[in-house]
Amino acid sequence: MHQRRTILPLRTGLLFLGPAALFIGAFILLPFFWIAGVSFTNRTLTGATAANPQFVGLQNYLKLFDLSTFMNPGQFGSSLVITGQFVFWSAIVGQAVLGLLLAWFFYRRSGWVKESVQTLAIVAWIIPDVVVAFAWNAFLDYDGGTLNWLFGLVGLHKVDWLLAMPLLSIVLFNAWRGAAFSMLLFSSALGSIPPSYLETADVAGAGPWQRLKDIILPLIRTHIVTDLILITLWTFNTFGPFLLTGGGPAFKTEVVSVLTYRMAFKYFDFGTGSALGMVMMLINLGFALVYLGLLRRQGSSR
Repeated sequence: MHQRRTILPLRTGLLFLGPAALFIGAFILLPFFWIAGVSFTNRTLTGATAANPQFVGLQNYLKLFDLSTFMNPGQFGSSLVITGQFVFWSAIVGQAVLGLLLAWFFYRRSGWVKESVQTLAIVAWIIPDVVVAFAWNAFLDYDGGTLNWLFGLVGLHKVDWLLAMPLLSIVLFNAWRGAAFSMLLFSSALGSIPPSYLETADVAGAGPWQRLKDIILPLIRTHIVTDLILITLWTFNTFGPFLLTGGGPAFKTEVVSVLTYRMAFKYFDFGTGSALGMVMMLINLGFALVYLGLLRRQGSSR
């Protein structure tokens, strides 16, 4: 038997991994265990419990899941429902579907229109959140907003979007921002499909819908699951809606990330805020396990 040779000795490999391990430990593992510990205390930013927090066990978690107030506006249950709607319409329907349609529309096309759309999509994706939120506030403004100005040109009444349709506003805001990533990922996936597959479908007389359903989607399903994993987690944890609506009006756009911020940094209740952070982490883990299970099942079915 041939002895397995390694490129680097074990000590040298560990030496190279050391800085990354220290970084992960200092900025990920230590904060995680600190938040986990704080979630079992009544720590606050001010008052007696700021200097001498007491261990309260599961009290913070029980307060979050108190059935008598669970679905009240501004409570965890109501915020979780709003977050679910926001993730479904913004990430799954908005970003994934819109990104796939854009990638499919420009597939096997070339020219300045395709290059311009891809460039604008990338620019929309990399612009800082604060700048994008400011632009959308100006776009949706009731008095001088661009959208209401366009409505006036065609004889439609103005709409106070951020007050009358706040959830729709943040869904459109986030879908517009994030569709670029899905479009780029699916464009790369479509580019890896052998041209002979579609040429054969063209010869057989298959229409666009048949080619998409019977050829394209089965071949890129791994990329679809990967895209759904990433955009679901990103959208579930995004703080962008706060920049547009502040969680209002009347908690109608208070997603879980904004609720966590309000508990920890507005009410200074670090214990409850940390408990919310731990629950969010478990939900994220659940999402990841479901999607990874789908990926594993697809890999084994090939």
